[in-house]
Amino acid sequence: MSELLTAAQMRAIEQTAIESGEVTGLELMERAGRGVVEAVFEEWPELAKTAHRAVVLCGPGNNGGDGFVVARLLKEWGWEVEVFLYGSADKLPPDARVNCERWLEVGEITPTERLKRSYLTANFDLVIDAVFGTGLSRPLSGDAKEFCLEMFKAGIDVAIDVPSGFCADSGRFLDEASDYYDGPQGVALIVTFERKRQGHLMLPLAELPETCTVKSIGLAKRVPNFRLKTSITYLSGHSRSRAASKNVSDLLSLHGLHKYSHGHALVLSGGAGRTGAARLAARGALRIGAGLVTLGVPGSAQMEVAAQLTAIMLVRAGTAEELRKALEDTRINALCLGPALGLERARELVPVALEVNRATVLDADALSAYLNDPAELFAMLHEDCVLTPHGGEFAKLFPDIAKRLNAPATSGPAYSKVDATREAATKAGCVVLFKGADTVIAAPDGRCSINSALYERAAPWLATAGAGDVLAGFITGLLARGFDPMQAAETGAWLHVECARSFGAGLIAEDLPEELPKVFKALGG
Repeated sequence: MSELLTAAQMRAIEQTAIESGEVTGLELMERAGRGVVEAVFEEWPELAKTAHRAVVLCGPGNNGGDGFVVARLLKEWGWEVEVFLYGSADKLPPDARVNCERWLEVGEITPTERLKRSYLTANFDLVIDAVFGTGLSRPLSGDAKEFCLEMFKAGIDVAIDVPSGFCADSGRFLDEASDYYDGPQGVALIVTFERKRQGHLMLPLAELPETCTVKSIGLAKRVPNFRLKTSITYLSGHSRSRAASKNVSDLLSLHGLHKYSHGHALVLSGGAGRTGAARLAARGALRIGAGLVTLGVPGSAQMEVAAQLTAIMLVRAGTAEELRKALEDTRINALCLGPALGLERARELVPVALEVNRATVLDADALSAYLNDPAELFAMLHEDCVLTPHGGEFAKLFPDIAKRLNAPATSGPAYSKVDATREAATKAGCVVLFKGADTVIAAPDGRCSINSALYERAAPWLATAGAGDVLAGFITGLLARGFDPMQAAETGAWLHVECARSFGAGLIAEDLPEELPKVFKALGG
């Protein structure tokens, strides 16, 4: 894991360092500009070998000040550089104005009437967006919107902190009319400082840049002081990240004298012809390390399921009474309900499963069965539950929350998927895993993680039938192993993406559990 910061937290870190006398605002701006240039040359080494042409579009705040530093440094490197400024140089903040004056000693500011898409695309190798950064709190409008639209149409190569108009906390575009107007079609590189902002890992912002890189400006030691209850963690893809070295190492180091010391998971299945999803979940639970996994099936599906199983056991659990009988075995310590369970069976079996207060994953039909009356479900839930809704299920389980999330983002910081998932976890009283390429996991106590399958962790092959069933099984298996619900959801989601990335193109859901041993081996297991 790595920490994510909000825009306000980063501003507080910078201000605290300045007020302490450790550094000046000008020094931080200089370091930021140098970081951007370093990132450009790291991303495109060929650009460092000879002179090129760049245009830097600066705005009226400190983001524009960073842009002036970048322009000056590229000029010193021998590049031809033009600078456009939205706003008046006289009204820039003090540090930005100083860097504007430094730029004017070596270059000039191009009149804004020349800012046209055709001019930018025809004359420059690199377009740098330093117009509006993380401090933007209202939608672009009027001249500001027109200024940025020309830049967007030309295509942005580098954005400092965020592409102009985006909220760094939510990843959403600030716009009165819609959630995302026809602005930037792509950004090659975002450069930010010390830590990614939480919006960098959420859609739609997270699908724009090819790369989001972090450069240090000398404030790393101050970040731990801002690990507030509201801080977010990012389940990164580095094999030696804390997500791997802590949660997965815990999993790999758990040893027991017999199978029951590794837990016993019960996965409930649908009827005849609808058992595949539960079998996928059960396989995932077994592969991830549950000592025993049993499929609970109705009588009509017993022969079908028995012909498919080897290491997975079978018990009859077609009715509420049969499930109660099965749960008399107190060694069953984790339950999974939902994958192709059927809505009627879910309505009958979910209350029975929840009344025994064992760790429980509710997915798919176990959620859909209560979409017309989510309050009934919430009244039965307990703190050892994990809900795994996709966007449609989330919208019906939490309609008021979803309405806020789907409304146009008209001010910053905008209401985010992080905010929505946290609020949902509080309302449900248990862990909520809100699925997506930007999966967000939250607990009622405010803990929150983002498991992003974007940037270097992109795993588009997960958009395949049954992948969600395997994820439910992974989480169930981890609960059986003794992981707490938040840790189980985080680790299961992280391993889910790692398995997809390890297998690659051509993945189908059945491949995910079978890829786990390879992933574990790569992690030292």
